[in-house]
Amino acid sequence: MTKGRDTKPHIGIFGRRNNGKSSLINALTGQDIAIVSEVAGTTTDPVKKSIEIAGIGPAVMIDTAGIDDSGELGMKRVGKSKDVLKIIDLAILVISKNKFDEPEKNLVHDFQTNDLPYLIIHNKSDEEEISQELSALIGDKYQVPVVNFSTLYPVNIKEVIDLIEKTIPETAFRKQTLVGDLIGYGDVVLLITPIDTEAPEGRMILPQMQVIRDVLDNDGIAVVCKENEVAAFLNKMNPKPVLVITDSQVFPKADAAVPKEIWLTSFSIVLARQKGDFISYMKGTPHLSKLCDGDRILVLESCTHHISCDDIGRVKIPKWVARFTGKNIEFDVVAGLSKISRPITDYALVIQCGGCMITRKQIHSRLKPAIDAGIPVTNYGLAIAYMHGIYERAIAPFTK
Repeated sequence: MTKGRDTKPHIGIFGRRNNGKSSLINALTGQDIAIVSEVAGTTTDPVKKSIEIAGIGPAVMIDTAGIDDSGELGMKRVGKSKDVLKIIDLAILVISKNKFDEPEKNLVHDFQTNDLPYLIIHNKSDEEEISQELSALIGDKYQVPVVNFSTLYPVNIKEVIDLIEKTIPETAFRKQTLVGDLIGYGDVVLLITPIDTEAPEGRMILPQMQVIRDVLDNDGIAVVCKENEVAAFLNKMNPKPVLVITDSQVFPKADAAVPKEIWLTSFSIVLARQKGDFISYMKGTPHLSKLCDGDRILVLESCTHHISCDDIGRVKIPKWVARFTGKNIEFDVVAGLSKISRPITDYALVIQCGGCMITRKQIHSRLKPAIDAGIPVTNYGLAIAYMHGIYERAIAPFTK
């Protein structure tokens, strides 16, 4: 399963083999998009399905293997299914025939450990309806909704969809504005976008496109230029921009060119506020001044891409950290949502990218082990601003 690279809300379907998880996806979409079979264990590895849900919009459903799978291979499948908990916004536990034993209880415990909203669907009600005892047990012990349902006769499908809409966090499908709360009608936002070896041929990178769209959505005016044209353009520009957003890599040039009375920040910091743990980032960033020889830093990228000689995560940030600290620091870079091979406690600092390619939930799940272990975390843009002496200016739009 390709993880990340999709900012739509993610919903995971869990349950025993042959409980009707794939059938539920088909019922929710009204299409046969998931393979259904009477053979238990038809779904092996987690499989993503892009769907449209009324009231939520585009979403990604993840069909997982049965939690009661057996044998060495089955345990690996169960492990892959549980890995899905770190990237989803909502879990749906599918039960049937009034079975709610250790596999289900363990899974609910995993939901709770991951702070994951969930609901329970008792499927195959055409064969056996949920008992009052089980319904009461789930309601009393877990305080979560449970719906009696039949994928064969989905007469109450609207009830299920309404429950999904009610249970999934609004932050999963209603995105917080990037800059809308910083600008007013007709305000100009200047975007500084270098065209270097990392810039894709013939197009803008995703964070730049997202900010442009957000400026337009909030009735602002977006103006775009390269870093070498900033000073000359600002001299001619009238009215002056209320906000300048730069690529983090040219922060020093932007700081020198943009008058101090104009707010200046970066694309990565704007995304960090929208998706990341911004409070933890601000607490963790100053730890760059406390690094020692032999410390190890974990750099987390949210996507996989062609690596260039100017790669920001693998080349530029390590170079800036070495110059700023004067220390001998070790770096590990993990791309996408791949597993981190070392124990998180091996690291003195974690630096997360802006996260334009993944969801808010995925970023928070990615950072949670470090935060729980007391390891400082920061973000590309915040770290770069700090190391170049413009940290306070870069966060001022969000703190003043």
